[in-house]
Amino acid sequence: QNGHLSMMEKVDREEVCAAVVKCILNFEILVKHPMNIYKGEVEILDINDNSPNFPESSSILEISEYTAPGARFPLEKAHDPDIGVNSLQNYKCSQSNYFSLDVKNGDDGVKYPELILVKSLDREEQAVHNLILTATDSGSPVKSGSTAIQIIVLDGNDNAPEFTQSVYKVTVREDVAVGSRVLQVTATDRDEGPNAEVKYSFFKIPEKFEKTFKLDAESGEIEITEKLNFEEHEFYEFVVQARDAGGLSSHSKVLIKVADVNNYAPEIVVMSVFSAVPEDTPLGTVIAIFSVQDRDTGANGEVRCSITETLPFHLEKSFDNYYRVVTAGLLDREKASEYNVT
Repeated sequence: QNGHLSMMEKVDREEVCAAVVKCILNFEILVKHPMNIYKGEVEILDINDNSPNFPESSSILEISEYTAPGARFPLEKAHDPDIGVNSLQNYKCSQSNYFSLDVKNGDDGVKYPELILVKSLDREEQAVHNLILTATDSGSPVKSGSTAIQIIVLDGNDNAPEFTQSVYKVTVREDVAVGSRVLQVTATDRDEGPNAEVKYSFFKIPEKFEKTFKLDAESGEIEITEKLNFEEHEFYEFVVQARDAGGLSSHSKVLIKVADVNNYAPEIVVMSVFSAVPEDTPLGTVIAIFSVQDRDTGANGEVRCSITETLPFHLEKSFDNYYRVVTAGLLDREKASEYNVT
């Protein structure tokens, strides 16, 4: 009655929009006299109500005493559902004479912490190293989360497996058959005997990714175990590990990009219709309003609308994907008392 828009309940931006940078809630206003439709939007601004959080409060990392300085070890990353300065901004690690922390920006915009060995280890001198990894945001006030890392020094062989590539990249169509091989990772070990036998595994892969892909421990082949959907996930990034029998390991990153296919048909939603129209209705009178959507992206999501027959009506695009059916000719009830418009 008065056109006021009010809040009905508390809005949780992270629940509504997840990681979307700009959280917009769209709505349409239908005015009936005269009939027309208008677009409105409400932007939900983020506050720093979440702290960075690690999936596990502690973890164990095993490193051979023969590992050369400069070796890198990916660490479990923290998650902060806030955005902008309120989201995860940096990592820091407790002081150590043997390790330093390097933080990299992934292709998906996420920060990845890696531990770098800066000094040769000696198991007989110190068999265990304990570190604290802390993740912080830049909100006001600053919030943080921590996880304990226990490093066990192994008395092992001389050479760790080495991947043929530091990063494996592949693009697959979203309609690829379940069971298809996506790619194969390969690592070699210069040792002999059991110390040269390499086993492959995912390295702390997100649970939702582990349901989508399977890694053969012997061959390094990665295959799809469930149907892909571009609209749900267009990019997968995870780490694979090659480990020999002596406990030495190396890591490589896998980037899988999903290519969209035209698997959704446009959907038409009729907003309002005047089913009875006086025959003296002026030209340009709005008869119906509808919207059309296509869940595909790019060219596959571009939609064209038309009336299938030659009738005294035509379409006018309102905004975005909203259309109006308006009169385009004089109506005469005695000649035609009813029209079916497709």
